[in-house]
Amino acid sequence: MQLYNNLSAKERAELIEQAGKERLTISFYKYAKIGNTEIFRNHMFLAWDELEVLGRIYVAKEGINAQLSVPAENFEAFKKHLDTISFLENVRLNIAIEHDNFAFLKLKVKVRDKIVADGLNDDTFDVTNKGVHVNAEKFNELIEDPNTVLVDMRNHYESEIGHFKNAITPDVDTFRESLDLIEEDLREHKEDKKLVMYCTGGIRCEKASAYYKHKGFKNVFQLEGGIINYVRQVEAEGLENKFLGKNFVFDQRRSERISDDVIANCHQCGKPADMHTNCANEACHLLFIQCDECKEKMENCCSTNCMEINRLPYEEQKALRKGQGNSNDIFKKGRADHLPYKKDLRNIFETLNTSK
Repeated sequence: MQLYNNLSAKERAELIEQAGKERLTISFYKYAKIGNTEIFRNHMFLAWDELEVLGRIYVAKEGINAQLSVPAENFEAFKKHLDTISFLENVRLNIAIEHDNFAFLKLKVKVRDKIVADGLNDDTFDVTNKGVHVNAEKFNELIEDPNTVLVDMRNHYESEIGHFKNAITPDVDTFRESLDLIEEDLREHKEDKKLVMYCTGGIRCEKASAYYKHKGFKNVFQLEGGIINYVRQVEAEGLENKFLGKNFVFDQRRSERISDDVIANCHQCGKPADMHTNCANEACHLLFIQCDECKEKMENCCSTNCMEINRLPYEEQKALRKGQGNSNDIFKKGRADHLPYKKDLRNIFETLNTSK
């Protein structure tokens, strides 16, 4: 019984290209109590492998968080399978605005302690006492209210290329960092302001809204289905789009364009740009923003040193990496000191005072 991938990413890409089938990029999550996570994980892998599903799925005792792609012709069968699982019946599926047949190249279903690394002790507060879910129309109304504090619950490298008008965008590398930072910097507004939150698909706001209610915030709201669902509602209902730029996504596409605004800059030359890339030097692999001109000039690398290494024969590169471990820059997401136009750190409280 196969419960793992037996094809490399390259082999899978070749098969996808040969098949010529349109694939849909989908994400969903659900908080629910899962007893035996290993059995549930194996069940999902076997069922989805049959349907040619590819993606990255996390299973924990608290639920499931899935980002995947499925052949369009198998979508109904995929949905039918979800509906056979009690807590996933009629679950909201966030279907991407832009599709890429190569968004995912493997099926990875992993058992984790949590479906989102939030660093919280769920036993210390009521995780079911969540904020008010609002649709796109209500969200647009709320963010124009002067008594609203709009907070982006994503990481700095996500909000750097796109965010909602007047949003506070905390300079954090991880979700867990933002929770206490926001609570501390907005402590004086727990009763007099409406705290409105959003993220990519809604999952981070589910836990955060309950946490902030526990911390004493009286009026807590969250965008139902996140940015992905918002854009679909805006298009379907003819609403004003208040999102500026691109929505960062965690697959091979890296982003979806939501508006024509380019609000970020190339980290190497400073020109307007909003395309993330990973440094071609596999010993670095830093995620950073690079314009087309710098991409050509720097050969898809973040520095001249990485460019020189990347020019070496593969075996020499491999020998250099041996025993070295990963570069810390992998985890900095555009914070590396050698990038002259990396995003500057900003104080969330200063942003609150200047964003209105």
